[in-house]
Amino acid sequence: MHASPHIYTLTGNLLAERTLDYAGWAVGRTQRARRESFHTRGKGVNVSNMLCRLGAPTTSLIFAGGPSGAECKNWLTTRGIPYEAFATSAATRTGTVIWSDTMAETTFLGPDVPPDDQAIQACAAYLDTRPDGQVLALCGSFPGWDRAGFEPLRQALVRWLRRGRIAVDAYGPPLAWLARQPVDFIKINGTEFAAHLPGDSLPERLRTVRAGGPVPCWIVTQGADAVWLIDEAGEPVQFAPPRLAEVSPTGSGDVLFACILHARYGIGRSMPDAVRYAIPFAAANAAHPGVADFELPAP
Repeated sequence: MHASPHIYTLTGNLLAERTLDYAGWAVGRTQRARRESFHTRGKGVNVSNMLCRLGAPTTSLIFAGGPSGAECKNWLTTRGIPYEAFATSAATRTGTVIWSDTMAETTFLGPDVPPDDQAIQACAAYLDTRPDGQVLALCGSFPGWDRAGFEPLRQALVRWLRRGRIAVDAYGPPLAWLARQPVDFIKINGTEFAAHLPGDSLPERLRTVRAGGPVPCWIVTQGADAVWLIDEAGEPVQFAPPRLAEVSPTGSGDVLFACILHARYGIGRSMPDAVRYAIPFAAANAAHPGVADFELPAP
C-alpha cells in the first residue's frame, strides 16, 4: 500500500484578507457592503486548505506578526488547517477584495512584509527537526529572499533535499535559486515563466530549462487555455482544461498545485496523471468565488 508523506507548505508572504461584497460600487463615493468576510491567504495557505479538503496530511508554515497575524492564526484554527507560525516583529500584511454584481473582482494589497531574521531562523530549525521522507512545498513570493538573513532557510532547504522532497510554486529571486537545486518539480504560470526564461516558443523554452538544469519536471499554466508539462520523458505535453464559465480565477493555480501534490505523493500517480487529476479541480475553483470552497468534482 502506498504510504502518504506529510506535505508541509511554506508561505513566504502571508496575507490577512478581508472581502467586501457590494451590489455595485463606484470610485469617489462612500459605499456600504452587504457582506464582509475574512480569510487567511497566501499561496501556501491556499495549498494546505485544498489539501485538507482532499484529506491529505498537511501543515501550513507561516510567518505571522501583530494583530493581523493573530487574526490569520485564528482563522486557520477555526478552519481546521494545521499550521506552525513563526513570530515576526512586523504585522502581517493586509489586503481587501471587492466583489460586486456589476464590476470585476478587484484586489487591493498592502505592502509586502519580509519576515525578520529570528523568524527565518526559527523556521529553519523547525524544518531540520521534521522526519525524513516528507514533502516541502515552497509557495509564492518570499520578500527579502536575497538578503543575508535568509541564509539559514536556504541552508535548511539544502539539508532537506538530502532526506526529503521539495516542490516549488514560486517566482522572482526564490525561483532563480530553487531552479538551481534538485527539487522534484516546479510549477509556474506562463507570465512568470517568461520572466524566468524569455525567448522562444513555450515548448522550446521548456526543453531548454529541462535540459539546462537539475529540475526534472516543469509545469507551466496559461490560465484557462492550457497546462504544459515537461518531465523525464523530455518532450513537452499540453493539457486542455475543461471549459467552464469563469467566476474568479483567484487561487486556481494554488488548487492545481495542491491537487498535483496530492496525486503525485499522496496516491502515487505519475506526473502526467497527476496533472490530469488536478486540472478539473482548478477549473471548478475558477468557476466559483473564493479559494478551495467549491464542491469537489467526482474523482
